[in-house]
Amino acid sequence: MIHCVPGAVAAFAGGASVMKPGTQLSEAGGMAPSDEDLMARVREGDDLAFRELFERHAGAIVRYCAGFLGNAARAEEVAQEVFLRVHRARGRWEPRARFTTWLYTIAQNLCRNEARRPERHLMVEAVGPDGEGGSREFADPVASTGDEHAAASELEHRLRGLLAGLPPAQRAALLLSRAEGLRYEVIGEVLGVSEEAVKSLIFRATRSLRAGLKDLMGTGQ
Repeated sequence: MIHCVPGAVAAFAGGASVMKPGTQLSEAGGMAPSDEDLMARVREGDDLAFRELFERHAGAIVRYCAGFLGNAARAEEVAQEVFLRVHRARGRWEPRARFTTWLYTIAQNLCRNEARRPERHLMVEAVGPDGEGGSREFADPVASTGDEHAAASELEHRLRGLLAGLPPAQRAALLLSRAEGLRYEVIGEVLGVSEEAVKSLIFRATRSLRAGLKDLMGTGQ
């Protein structure tokens, strides 16, 4: 099971260090092939290289899609389509841009198309007490009281609803930055906007989330 979280708590909690996408360590401790090197091999028909790219990025793409769509099941379906499109387009791949920029651009376009479908209005997935449905709770795994667990579940449910209510560009910028650890430059390339616009999108999204969670977080402005 691939864990999916809304990925935006870090927006008002200070953020956590995230390894840059495509940076991988080999089992021997050295640097593994870059995403671009692997994609070049995929272009030549190397299915093992494609499998490595999939294993390297599938979890992050599912997490991003889940945060954007608010539904873990649909996120996995969309993520599968992302990698199908990567494989179909392998012959046209040119290493003029970062692989992750290309990958997240495909994911972003598919998520926005999915969200526009009239029968697929954004749904906020309620997380059960055992985290079923591919979602991970924010609760401390050693928490022992029902009140603590209920508060964590309410926080996650509220957060999913707030994310779903953000304008698509704000939602995408926030998730790509806070959940996926992409630099503003890369996010701008994915969204087709300037770095300053990315900063503005993230600021507005963060402000909206803080306002919506103020009663639960016990914070001020």
